[in-house]
Amino acid sequence: MGNLFSISEIFQFAIKIEENGEKFYKMAAEKTSDLTVKEIFLILSEEEIKHKNVYLEMLSKIESYQPEENFPEEYFLYLKSYADNIIFNSKAQEDLKKSFSTISAINFAIQRELDSILYYLESKNLIPKIQAQLVDKIIEEERKHFVKLTDLKNSLEKQK
Repeated sequence: MGNLFSISEIFQFAIKIEENGEKFYKMAAEKTSDLTVKEIFLILSEEEIKHKNVYLEMLSKIESYQPEENFPEEYFLYLKSYADNIIFNSKAQEDLKKSFSTISAINFAIQRELDSILYYLESKNLIPKIQAQLVDKIIEEERKHFVKLTDLKNSLEKQK
């Protein structure tokens, strides 16, 4: 399969996904009354900000990428829109706000982290092999969140 994406595009997606994740974790922290869960959501929100900054730094070190389109602004607006609808999409977050529970928020976050891991694993097939190790760094960070959230859910379920 030929390379369909540039590593720059993957980082553009990653940055947008981290921004959406940060917003979600802040909202979830505000909504939950469990102080332990609130603290973990706030930590995850801060980690999303750190990830975004790491990805911005990594992106700045990659050669500048311009899509082969007549209207690059429209192309990147398309990418932004696509990222919004993949992981931590706003409609799902709005639905969760309406019927919020701590467990539903944790389940939502676990699924989003898993979705992002799967997305990045698939995206590795669409970029030059030499750049795949950069995507592996993103995947590792997402796995850490997945494990943290799964441990939190298991801990809460044991308390019941």
